[in-house]
Amino acid sequence: MRLCRFNSDRLGLIEDDSVADVSEALGELSAHRWGAFAGDPLILALPRVMDAATRLRASAPRVPLASVELKSPITQPGKIMAAPANYSLHVKETIDPGIDHGVHSKALEGVERPPEKYGLFLKALSALVGAGQGVDLVFPDRRTDHEIELAVIIGVGGHSISASKAMEHVAGYSIGLDMTVRGAEDRSFRKSPDSYCVLGPAIVTRDEIDDPMALELTLSVNGVLKQTSSTSVMTVGIAELIALASRMYTLQPGDVLLTGTPQGVGAVRPGDVMQCSCSGIGEMQVPVRLHGNHASARDPNKAD
Repeated sequence: MRLCRFNSDRLGLIEDDSVADVSEALGELSAHRWGAFAGDPLILALPRVMDAATRLRASAPRVPLASVELKSPITQPGKIMAAPANYSLHVKETIDPGIDHGVHSKALEGVERPPEKYGLFLKALSALVGAGQGVDLVFPDRRTDHEIELAVIIGVGGHSISASKAMEHVAGYSIGLDMTVRGAEDRSFRKSPDSYCVLGPAIVTRDEIDDPMALELTLSVNGVLKQTSSTSVMTVGIAELIALASRMYTLQPGDVLLTGTPQGVGAVRPGDVMQCSCSGIGEMQVPVRLHGNHASARDPNKAD
């Protein structure tokens, strides 16, 4: 099942080029009470939502996928975790001075499995957006790069999860964009501006993906191919990443794990459109704009 959030918080099923509006299934979500639960509401209620969506599917109104604004399918993750330098060819390209800034190449030299040595890093929850909302460049005078990744959505929480049991804790998968301002500051600082974590186009539930370690990732900018690779060449696999994360954090339903980006990262500029795809998950187009503060400064006719 491919569950998306679209327009004014509608719930949809993506089927080919259309979206079936099954928003009535949101009645299965628990009413919010202070301290009542820890986790994303959709993921906490996912089995009931899926059952309700299945019942609604045949009679649900449908709209073209191209006509809707896609929001992040996850709204309240407890954490957005990310694996650094988890593709060996991406590690090799960090010698580029525009990427390195005296930080990356020295730290990664001779390190075969960087996530195991350096652990994971966190992105701010306020960075989370959907494809239709786009990316707002907060530092127009600095290089900001695209980094496409497979995003894993945790379904069942836990601590100290073994790698052998880790995949049982997965709810599903999405495409993730780990947007990155280049510089010498801490990773989490440079990767956490508003809109710098794009998730979509949907949550594809675990049962739809036969082998998440054999998915093809592709990213183009304005129609020019920039990144292409397979999750099969991650240096640390999904199950091991979940085990690693859960040794430090208690995982919660709806937590997001970004699994690393392959080679081909590069700068984006206002007006660019990123086309992102992952086999088994789908495609999404993500526009790039100036952050509102900069846009207002440049346009005297735009209100503050």
